[in-house]
Amino acid sequence: MADMQQVFLDAALEAGRAIMSIYENGIDVSYKDDHSPVTAADEQAEAIILAHLARAFPDIPVIAEESVAAGVVPDITGKPFFLVDPLDGTKEFINRREDFTVNIALVENGVPVAGIVYAPAKGVAYRTTAEGAEKLIVADGAVVRSEAIRCRSRGEVLTAVASRSHNSPETEDFMRKIGVSDFTSVGSSLKFCLLAEGVADVYPRFGRTMEWDTAAGDAVLRAAGGATECADSTIFVYGKTRQDTDSDFANPPFIGWADRLSRP
Repeated sequence: MADMQQVFLDAALEAGRAIMSIYENGIDVSYKDDHSPVTAADEQAEAIILAHLARAFPDIPVIAEESVAAGVVPDITGKPFFLVDPLDGTKEFINRREDFTVNIALVENGVPVAGIVYAPAKGVAYRTTAEGAEKLIVADGAVVRSEAIRCRSRGEVLTAVASRSHNSPETEDFMRKIGVSDFTSVGSSLKFCLLAEGVADVYPRFGRTMEWDTAAGDAVLRAAGGATECADSTIFVYGKTRQDTDSDFANPPFIGWADRLSRP
């Protein structure tokens, strides 16, 4: 697993360099069949990550956002597999906000067991480790410092993180019901990471997401002592195909918890 973590880090850092080059030199936007935006940064970053994973782990299938959009969907039945979102938070990237991320995760038996979330514009990454989870400070494309992170226990004030681009009345109603006193709006999978590093308590998401949006951040959260569950309190799993009510790899509403004692 240590070798895999190094591959994840190398792939994320190289993808981040490609993303930042486009971020700094001009962003051209096109649209996929589902009307979601895509840029050259998404495509270049995914190609970089797929090359790293193919060299190191040729037998592990990869479910990657842009590949799936192009119809490339390998069989994952009964197998561990990677989930890749090369640029999570494309809207943040297009609008030149900094909270977009590179997401890479390994899923085994429906559970994200290893992952990295890298925010190149912020110079910060979060990843799973053999001992739990850690935060990395990145400068000039290299890690300069690391520190172990851990979810916090619930205190006097319950702080939520939610989507900047995809907030909803259901989210606001949920936060009122559980007594959220403070609220931070942030894009991409960084929401999971804020729970993991102990600066927030709950991440409710009632809007639609895909597994590649959430797996890496969810892996970090779980490794840091938190949990993710469906909004109806059932188990939140990965590798969801042949769904009756949605497309392959689509997520139901979910709640990320730093401390499950915070649950109503």
